[in-house]
Amino acid sequence: MATQTETLRKQGPAAQPSRTYDYLYDKLYNVSSERDHARATFQANTTAVRVKKEPIYPTMFSELRHHPRFQIRLDQTDPVPRFINRQWRGYADQQREAVVRYTTFNYDPSVSVPPVQFEKTEATGRDRYRFFRRPIIPFLQQVPPEVLLATARQDPMAGPEHMAVERPPIPPFKTIMTQTDYRDSETQTDPYTPEYVIRPGSAPELLTLATLSYGRGLPAGLAEVEMIERARAKRAWEATLPPLSDTSQLEKRKRMMDEMERKEWSLRESEIEKLQEARLEVLKKLLIKREENHQELNVKRLDKLWSKKQQDKESRIKKIRNEHIKSIRKLTASRRKVENTLERRQIIHDYHDPSSQTYAPLTRLGIFLDRGSEQYVVKSRHLSTYQGLLELEASLPDFVTQPRIKAPKPANLTRAGFTKRRYRQERELTEMHEAIKAEQLRGQEPPKPLRFLQRIPKPVPRPPTPAIQVPDEEEEEKELAVIFLQQVLRGRAVQNMMFEGKEKRMELIAELRSTHALQNTEQTEKMKEMQATLALQRQRRLHEHKESLVDEALSQVESSSLGDMFDFLSKELIRLQEERRIHAFSMLAERQRRIREAEESGRRQVEERRRREEDEVFKQVVKVHQCTVDTYLEDIILGSVDKTADTQARQEIHQQADQINDVAHEIEDKRTQLDSEEIVADLVHCFLLPEVQKHTVRDKIRRQQRKYLVAAHNEIHKDGEEIISVHSAPTPTSATEPDTKPDTKPDTDQADKPSTSTS
Repeated sequence: MATQTETLRKQGPAAQPSRTYDYLYDKLYNVSSERDHARATFQANTTAVRVKKEPIYPTMFSELRHHPRFQIRLDQTDPVPRFINRQWRGYADQQREAVVRYTTFNYDPSVSVPPVQFEKTEATGRDRYRFFRRPIIPFLQQVPPEVLLATARQDPMAGPEHMAVERPPIPPFKTIMTQTDYRDSETQTDPYTPEYVIRPGSAPELLTLATLSYGRGLPAGLAEVEMIERARAKRAWEATLPPLSDTSQLEKRKRMMDEMERKEWSLRESEIEKLQEARLEVLKKLLIKREENHQELNVKRLDKLWSKKQQDKESRIKKIRNEHIKSIRKLTASRRKVENTLERRQIIHDYHDPSSQTYAPLTRLGIFLDRGSEQYVVKSRHLSTYQGLLELEASLPDFVTQPRIKAPKPANLTRAGFTKRRYRQERELTEMHEAIKAEQLRGQEPPKPLRFLQRIPKPVPRPPTPAIQVPDEEEEEKELAVIFLQQVLRGRAVQNMMFEGKEKRMELIAELRSTHALQNTEQTEKMKEMQATLALQRQRRLHEHKESLVDEALSQVESSSLGDMFDFLSKELIRLQEERRIHAFSMLAERQRRIREAEESGRRQVEERRRREEDEVFKQVVKVHQCTVDTYLEDIILGSVDKTADTQARQEIHQQADQINDVAHEIEDKRTQLDSEEIVADLVHCFLLPEVQKHTVRDKIRRQQRKYLVAAHNEIHKDGEEIISVHSAPTPTSATEPDTKPDTKPDTDQADKPSTSTS
């Protein structure tokens, strides 16, 4: 779609005057002459759109001038289909104008002017767009474009400043018209339905068709016409109905409505039957089509299988033939070299024979003469396509496709087809001359060539006769003896085989001798033997008959007794089986009863145990709940008791403290200096002196324990010090040691004295 837009500041591009192939497609596009038609054809075929850049793949990314990346090529594809007529459409008009001119200046009643054929126009359908035109709106452009392009500072057509402010701004672009790539008749889908207004109080009949649309009832067909007729009949029937206000006509109205309802139901049923029949027909067609598709698929499958089998057969036959040719070739080569002699290559013979390996090498030897022959194949559209062949045939002259050679007419024949007398006599003379010449050649012998002037080839010398080594006489005698022994053994073996065969088939030989006796005596003997044999057979049959009667009587007696016995035994067996079955049933029932009793007792025990457990659990839960309640109550009681006791103790302590405070305040108020000293003396005597006495007693006990510890220490270290003093030299400390020891007791005594005095 191309849109023409006008710019008010600058003139925009003009609309496209015509499309490329309007002279072929558009019926309203007229060309003045055949010359203009040829010019339009040339312009359409030489547009830049058909010039394409075809890349050269080996040098696609090259930047060199002598190795270009692409080449310019004219597209050979014709965008116009072949069924479009490419001739100028003015030929028919020229012919009609010529006929009109001829009839104008010449009176010829046999010549008639062809009428002008106009296309059928649908004013309310697809050709509706032809009956509209652009409305003429005055003052569409308030300001001409030339004024906008002027360089004046002030617009001469502009009004005052307040008017310029109120005026809406003019857009810089304005769409004048739109040109599509397709015609409106091609893009038209649903017909245009204009809006309408109904007059109050009127109900047009046309509004009943408002539900129909294009493709759904429009254009109207037979079904739509029947629907319209039924609607009209129903409206007429509704007009004949009695009014509801008339109570006397209610029964009649009800009866008429029932009849109409029955008619509608029957009509609906007929429509449903029609729809069902149409669906059945469609279903039948679909089934038939499906069967045809299945049949076609089966045929294709069979054809494919048959072709596959044929290919397999051909491949096998080809393989067998190749194997046969290979084996024949091997046999020929092996027979050619029976004596295992090597033959040298005959180069002259190879180059002289056109069928030798030099001129026609075999492919199986690894030489392919037609390798690379595809580069010499001529690939042309005129040879590979049918249309190209037609074009090639059309380009050839007529004398190539339509030969004009006539068969030469012999000169020795007349018009009636007979030979002329002169030529017939010449032919007879020629035949007679040939016969005489043949007789002469038959009587004369051809001359023999001279013997000494002819070269007589020498015969090929015969190969030497092979010689056989003469064997020794002793070895030859041994070999003959061995051969004779073999013959004797083979003859004896054949005799044994014949004797064994005769022994095996002795009965057959006797039968043949009995049936094919040749002498009368033998025949009489055979007859007597046959009569004796028949008599013996008769006696044997009588004896067998008597024995059979006796056996039959005995077997009847035995069978009756055995039948009774077997009947009794079978009944006893059945009774025993039934008794055992009943006993087994009773045992099974007893076992089932015991199993059920055991299961029931087990379930009862489990239930009792479960009940005891549940009772115990309930007791424990109740006990826990009771203990919890008791503990809770006890905690509450103890807490309340403690709280009450604490509160009461606090109250009593506060009371006693208040009393003591009152007494202390009274005593403090009444106390004198002497009372204060007595209180201090009591405090010193009660608190300070007992504490000092306690510390004194502790020190005394510690000193007493120290005395015993020092004595034990001296006893322990006395022996060790003596040994050390013996082995070591005397030191001043050892001399003064006895002096220090006696001083220990006085110290201790002196230390004890103050403590004693203190105590």
